[in-house]
Amino acid sequence: MSATFRLTLAQLNPTVGDMAGNAAKVRQAWEAARDAGADMVALPEMFITGYQTQDMVMKPAFTQHAMAVIEELARDCADGPAIGVGGPYAEGDKLYNAYWVLENGVVKGRALKHCLPNKTVFDEVRLFDQGPLQGPVAVGPVRVGVPICEDAWHEVVSETLAESGAQILLVPNGSPYHRNKHDTRMSHMVARTVETGLPVIYLNMVGGQDDQVFDGTSFVLNARGDLTHLFPDFDETIVHVDFSETDEGWVAASGERHVLPSAWEQDYRAMVEGLRDYLGKAGFSKVLLGLSGGIDSAIVATIAADAIGPQNVRCVMLPSEYTSSESLEDAAAVAQRLGCRLDDLPISGPRAAVTEALSALFAGTTPDITEENIQSRLRGLLLMALSNKFGEMLLTTGNKSEVAVGYATIYGDMSGGYNPIKDLYKTRVFETCRWRNANHRDWMMGPEGEVIPTRVIDKPPSAELREDQRDDDSLPPYDVLDAILEGLVDREASVADLVADGFDAEVVRKVERLVYLSEYKRFQSAPGVRLTPRAFWLDRRYPIVNRWRDPG
Repeated sequence: MSATFRLTLAQLNPTVGDMAGNAAKVRQAWEAARDAGADMVALPEMFITGYQTQDMVMKPAFTQHAMAVIEELARDCADGPAIGVGGPYAEGDKLYNAYWVLENGVVKGRALKHCLPNKTVFDEVRLFDQGPLQGPVAVGPVRVGVPICEDAWHEVVSETLAESGAQILLVPNGSPYHRNKHDTRMSHMVARTVETGLPVIYLNMVGGQDDQVFDGTSFVLNARGDLTHLFPDFDETIVHVDFSETDEGWVAASGERHVLPSAWEQDYRAMVEGLRDYLGKAGFSKVLLGLSGGIDSAIVATIAADAIGPQNVRCVMLPSEYTSSESLEDAAAVAQRLGCRLDDLPISGPRAAVTEALSALFAGTTPDITEENIQSRLRGLLLMALSNKFGEMLLTTGNKSEVAVGYATIYGDMSGGYNPIKDLYKTRVFETCRWRNANHRDWMMGPEGEVIPTRVIDKPPSAELREDQRDDDSLPPYDVLDAILEGLVDREASVADLVADGFDAEVVRKVERLVYLSEYKRFQSAPGVRLTPRAFWLDRRYPIVNRWRDPG
């Protein structure tokens, strides 16, 4: 009779710093594994601390606490399956990103991450020491090799494990979502199976942490890249995977392979989960936002309703004399269709008071953008007052196009604690609204149907800070602007590259100038959900003061 090995995979959602809560999740997964007769339960990378910890992991008290919690887990879970769990490991003056294997009440072994990522949102070269190339750990009848996350994106670690006797490769991950990332992960893991001839288990976490959202989508591959399991995206799940020993090595039995949704749905889910976890992990249960009657605030209100329920979303219309009757009607329609509260708070009185206060100092000057921005800042002040009074987190509603070129008022409509659409270009906002109107899923807490009226989507965007104002008075049309921004920001294209693509040189230079001049605003902006590999904050770090412009 051939040997068998049951591995329980726990695709779960940790909270950074909540060592006790994360350990409780480990215990629950261990109990499920024990009840299922598993030989081992595995959790993702750095699970005990949550991920990413950033510089907090360099605080000795933090790391010592995490290590003590893991050692306590080993003692408490002695009678049952082995546990594999990610957490830091400090030894002397060295600090490692480690994967701990616990069995029979003790720490049986540790894999230490060798390939430390130092790109996009990752700074692990600065945080951790490089671990040595190591061999596998024996668990029951199987020798388990553990390339940790980035280790499996490079040939050397997996090859070393295979050469030193590993029979399966378990890859614990803290891999945050960005659009179309699953295909990249899959191609790397297939390459590892082909090179080593070993099964690969790719185990990722789920949940939001600041700007990053971990999407799960864990999977199991047999040798030569045969897919046996594909976990759902974004959902916590525990799956038992059975391996059997054959003449050609260990083989995973076939299991459920979920069908992943479209990129539109994954982006929307990431925004919902990112907001939901940001609020929950920060201790907030309610939000508010300024609902202008425009498309950006409409989609943010919808995301919020889907994340925490319409009853927990306060929408506020703050009209001025420039607010059209259509905007008042559209804001009311969005709130009514979503089932959210809508408060009306005109800014005419506060604006008159500020105008009077400044009249002597402004005497002899011509009204300009200063007066426009006073309106936006008054709205920010009033919204923040409501946030303070009622304990509701204020959401900002600027899309990536506006964030990129600074088409927003600092200390005005940029005020707030979180921005779900910060990495969503305006042209994608339009399509996302259409997608949400046409689709409803069980994980959405808001109502189904056309929650954003077609008129809100189709009307020309306007800040309504002066008479007959339109966004394209100041900016190129959004289809042109977004194509230029995608080049300048997402691809680091040169002015010459974009001119060669057919864009007007002066328009490109204007957009480039606005992007650079707006760095100080982005530096002070609210965090928001990361959807692309070039989101503003950790993916793209530019100086605030910068005189360079592309001479091309």
